[in-house]
Amino acid sequence: MPRTADHELRRAQMAEAVHRLIAHDGLDAATMAAVAREAGFSVGLVQHYFKSKDELLLFAYQRITASLLERVATITARGEAAGQPIRDILLTGLKELLPLDAARRGEHRVSRAFQARAMDVPAAAAVAEATAAMITGKIAQGVENGKECGEVEPGTDAALGAVELTALTDGLADRLYREPDRSVAGRSGAEAAEAILADRLAALFPGECRHYA
Repeated sequence: MPRTADHELRRAQMAEAVHRLIAHDGLDAATMAAVAREAGFSVGLVQHYFKSKDELLLFAYQRITASLLERVATITARGEAAGQPIRDILLTGLKELLPLDAARRGEHRVSRAFQARAMDVPAAAAVAEATAAMITGKIAQGVENGKECGEVEPGTDAALGAVELTALTDGLADRLYREPDRSVAGRSGAEAAEAILADRLAALFPGECRHYA
């Protein structure tokens, strides 16, 4: 059927309903009937736009990952325009992956639910792998750019550094989600997570950018 603006709007509304249901009650809550109720549509209309629950869930997952990548791209562009050091841009971008507020807590739960589903559903696995590769690739490019501008030591392995940063961020995100109110060494969980990321970035990007000198 033609992809009109109305068509895309309804699909987006259904995907947002999936997001809300999973964020609140988990993946099993996102049945076709529940999505229809949450979005304010009939079950028949949802089935008209999506042939199966799997197709609907995959579309919702793609929208969530696309939104995250778009936010990170915006942060990067703004940081570059403002002349910020690469390590500062990366810190701000990585914080988008942490459940630091209600919206990102919901996003984290939804993302983890889909990542678990990706173990059994190849199409979901493809989205998860592409998203992870995109994030890791952007970080690795940041490290390579840091070598050129003087923030990063020439012998630094960019791919290894990117994997380390993403793994660290993932671990911090899971901890913050499980224990959002737990303090660490007199700091809130969020403050501690940011400090840990900032310290690791400072070690990976110890120099000053020559471009802004």
